[in-house]
Amino acid sequence: MKKIIALFLTIAAFCMSAANVWAEGEIETEAKSVIVMEASTGRVLYEENADESLPPASVTKIMTLLLVMEAIRDNKISLSDMVTVSERAASMGGSQVYLEPGEQMSVDEMIKCVVVASANDAAAALAEHVAGSLESFVTAMNRRAAELGMSGTHFENTNGLDDTTTTHLTTARDIATMSKELLKHEKIFDYTTIWMDTVRNGSFGLTNTNRLIRYYKGANGLKTGSTSKAGFCISATAKRDGMQLIAVVMASPTRDERNGTAVKLLDYGFANFELYNAAKPEKNALPVSAGKVQSVTLSYPSPSFVLSKGTAGKVEVTTDLPEKLVAPVKKGDIVGRVTYTLEGKELGSGDILAAEDVERLGVWDLFLKFLEAYTVF
Repeated sequence: MKKIIALFLTIAAFCMSAANVWAEGEIETEAKSVIVMEASTGRVLYEENADESLPPASVTKIMTLLLVMEAIRDNKISLSDMVTVSERAASMGGSQVYLEPGEQMSVDEMIKCVVVASANDAAAALAEHVAGSLESFVTAMNRRAAELGMSGTHFENTNGLDDTTTTHLTTARDIATMSKELLKHEKIFDYTTIWMDTVRNGSFGLTNTNRLIRYYKGANGLKTGSTSKAGFCISATAKRDGMQLIAVVMASPTRDERNGTAVKLLDYGFANFELYNAAKPEKNALPVSAGKVQSVTLSYPSPSFVLSKGTAGKVEVTTDLPEKLVAPVKKGDIVGRVTYTLEGKELGSGDILAAEDVERLGVWDLFLKFLEAYTVF
C-alpha cells in the first residue's frame, strides 16, 4: 500500500510539474532555436533564441516553393507546364528523384517531388523554369526575403545544400515568416498533406519526409531539412479548431528530438490559445437622408485575435455610428468605428466603411418625389 501511495504521489508531482511548465511556457528542447506562431495574425506564442542565424538545410525550399506558387498565381507559369531538366539541375545530389538531363516533368509533379521527397534536383529545375537560371532565382529569393522583413536571412541556393556555402543562413522567426506567406497559397496543402504518392506515371514512389503528417492530429505541412552542418530542422504546421500554427525547430541533434520538439510547440499552442474571428455586427446598414436610396450597406473589418484558451466568448464588440448619413456617400467613406475589448482591455479597433455609393437627390429627383407623394389617382 505504501508503494502504491508513493507511486501515486510521484505521478501527481510529475503532473503538477508538467502543468507548471505549460503555464509558464517553458518547453524543454535540445534544439538551438525554436518558435511557434499563429499563421493568420503572425502572433508569436513561444520562442527561444529565434533570431540566431543558422543553416536551414532543406527548409530553404519553403522560399523556393513560395516563389513558384507566386509565379503560378501571377500566370507566369502553370501547373501543366512541362519542365525540361538541365544537366545542372540533374547534378544537385543529396535528396533527389534522380532526374535525368533532358527529362521532362510537369510543374505539378515537380512541386510534389520538392514538397514530399525534398528533391534538390526538382527544386533546381523549377527555379530555372521560373527565373531562367539558378542565379537569377536566388537573387529573387533574397529580394523576397527582404520584402518580408526577413532580416536574419541570406540564401545562396534553392535547396539548402550547405557543403560549400558560407552565408546560407536564416532564423527560426524568418522561417515562420516565409512559412506564413506560403500558407496563403492554399494549393500548397494539396502537396504538403501527402503521405505517400508516385510520379512518372506511378513508377517512382514518394514518401513524405515530414512524419508528423501521418501521426499528429491536424498536421498539414510543411518542410523538413537536415545536414551535418544544420542539424535537424523543420517548419511544422497544423490546424485545429480554425487555428493554424507554425512551429519551427532549428539545429536539433536528432530527427526524433526535432519532431518531438515540434510536437511540444504545437501542443503548447493548441493547449493554451484559441483564435477569435470577429463576427459581423448586427447593424449592417445606415439610413441616408437626401439620397437616391434610403440606406447604405456597411462594411466592417474582419480582424482575428489570438486569445488565451477559453476567453473568446468574453470578447465585447462596441460600435460608434451616427443615427444617419447625409448624401452623397462614397464607397469607402469612413462612417464609424468598431472596437473589440476583452475584460476591459482593448484588443483592436477598425473603421466601418460605406460599402456602396449613394448619390444625392437632385432638383428633378425631388420634383418627381413631390409628384409621387401628392398625385391623387
